[in-house]
Amino acid sequence: MKLYIAEKPSLARAIVDALPKPHKKQQGYIEVGNGDIVTWCIGHILEQAEPEAYGEQYKKWQLETLPIIPDRWHLKPKYKTKNQLAVIRRMVKQADEIIHAGDPDREGQLLVDEVIDYLNISDSKRKCIKRLLISDLNLTAVKKALSQLKDNQTFMPLSISALARSRADWLYGINLTRAYTIQGSKVGYQGVLSVGRVQTPILGLVVNRNREIEHFIAKPYFEVDAEVQTSDQQTFIAKWQPSKACEPYMDEEGRIIVKSLAENVVSRISQQTAKVTQVNKEQKSQNSPLPYNLSALQIDAAKQYAMNAKLVLDVCQALYEKHKLITYPRSDCRYLPKEHWSQANTIISHIAAGNSPIAKAAKDADISIKSKAWNDKKISAHHAIVPTEKPANNISLNNFEKNIYQLICRQYIAQFYPAYRYEHTKILLNIAGGLFTASANVPSQIGWKVLFQRTGDEERENKSLPKVDQGEQLHCLHGHLLEKETQPPKYFTDATLLAAMTGIARFVHDKQLKAVLKETDGLGTEATRAGIIDLLFKRGFLVRQGKQIHATDIGKGLIDALPVQCSLPDMTAHWELTLNNIAEQKANYQSFMQPLNQTLHELILQAGATLPESIRGLKSMKKPSFKKRKRRTKKAA
Repeated sequence: MKLYIAEKPSLARAIVDALPKPHKKQQGYIEVGNGDIVTWCIGHILEQAEPEAYGEQYKKWQLETLPIIPDRWHLKPKYKTKNQLAVIRRMVKQADEIIHAGDPDREGQLLVDEVIDYLNISDSKRKCIKRLLISDLNLTAVKKALSQLKDNQTFMPLSISALARSRADWLYGINLTRAYTIQGSKVGYQGVLSVGRVQTPILGLVVNRNREIEHFIAKPYFEVDAEVQTSDQQTFIAKWQPSKACEPYMDEEGRIIVKSLAENVVSRISQQTAKVTQVNKEQKSQNSPLPYNLSALQIDAAKQYAMNAKLVLDVCQALYEKHKLITYPRSDCRYLPKEHWSQANTIISHIAAGNSPIAKAAKDADISIKSKAWNDKKISAHHAIVPTEKPANNISLNNFEKNIYQLICRQYIAQFYPAYRYEHTKILLNIAGGLFTASANVPSQIGWKVLFQRTGDEERENKSLPKVDQGEQLHCLHGHLLEKETQPPKYFTDATLLAAMTGIARFVHDKQLKAVLKETDGLGTEATRAGIIDLLFKRGFLVRQGKQIHATDIGKGLIDALPVQCSLPDMTAHWELTLNNIAEQKANYQSFMQPLNQTLHELILQAGATLPESIRGLKSMKKPSFKKRKRRTKKAA
């Protein structure tokens, strides 16, 4: 008998639908026509044991017992799902072959693997476990996945990476939360000071941004525009480019800060000859944006619909599990397997046949175009989020679901539109010995951009420069002094905070690490980022003011109390890089955990050496709670 262990009931139902009938639903499992069994987890049905499981001395929160670092790690069944674990245990004993059907990501890999490990399956049976990878819950896609089972051993590095992340979060969170909560109580703070491996650097980003804005002092700077006229009376604006000789009068950003210098340039160039020293014309093109991964979708949804990250994820789960209209949503990949291209005609046809705002765009799509999105080398456990072959016409969607589905469809349709092409022109001028430049882009083919254009875009894009030749003598009518002020950075929004998490290299201070990190390496994972942001709001560290995200006094006080390294993304960004390397077999479990243990000892010593004066006098938003820490789990269906 084959036993399929799905991550959640919705996935189990999709698998059952693709297996022989009749189907007999039992308590906690379904038997199919050929005698095989499909059972399921309900998200994580095991969780990390609490500190007291490792010794009675850990029941009381005491600085002297920290750090808590288990010699042997223990998992325990969750109370609410222990009956389902008993079902899986019974079925595993009866099974001749086990098929792992967790979600196609590292968390999904670990979720089922840890159950298998907990049940002490024999080595012979373990070696034969197959892996079923499903990213589309529609019948045809599931049947195809069932015909392409893989060896589960191949995915062990992914599981080990997830295990290392899970244990690191436990170690870091348990130890530092206890340490700073204990120290906080000594200065009268009656609440839990929660510290997390990822959440705290994210809070640090917001706190630092708030303070940059609070302490920002606007400084004046000056620019000079030249109004230039051609021999046939056409005019255009050219901008002054200060020379190296002007550096003593410039700030670190290369802006002129001495008004008299700019005024002198204005007076010198008015009614002077403007000689064309160079004309550069270049044909350029821009390919369509890739299909979405979760973070890119969350960022666009925040910009366009003001939807927060958690709401977008919840909507995506409904579109995937309930409506079966999109592929697996917790993806960090923006590419598609080449074989997926064969589905394009059906998907585009269904969208075109509907009455949605993008139906016409689908009708105008050219299915013969194959964008760079189809690239097998870029695919790991899962691919980009795209529409499925299921038509949406007769499905009732709420407004949130409609909006997210439309975004996903539009991004997919863009793959079947030609490139955006334009001519880039740049003119260099010498006016009274100074360098001035003017540039413009003139579209020759709108291509995929027609799907994303808003009112006024076409007018802005069609601004062109008059035709001039190198060596031609033009006339500068006037110089214009532009008085400007430096602007403070903007408060984070849901969109920009997510962008900061996914492109964390921009905020890393360590130059060596900054050079190593790629833009795709971020804080947290696609599956956890929304939950981390939401957690910071629930714990009273962040608040919203309209679209803006602000740190509370408690959030600021916590960041001030912690060692600087805990509030910067450098350390945890390095950890994320190592976790990815474990998944790719470029690093191992011990190379990650051993330095972490050493770091914990140092951080606990630092915590005990000083009192967190920055939170003295602050009141907790909630009553203190020392209940058992709940493990963050993936949403169960």
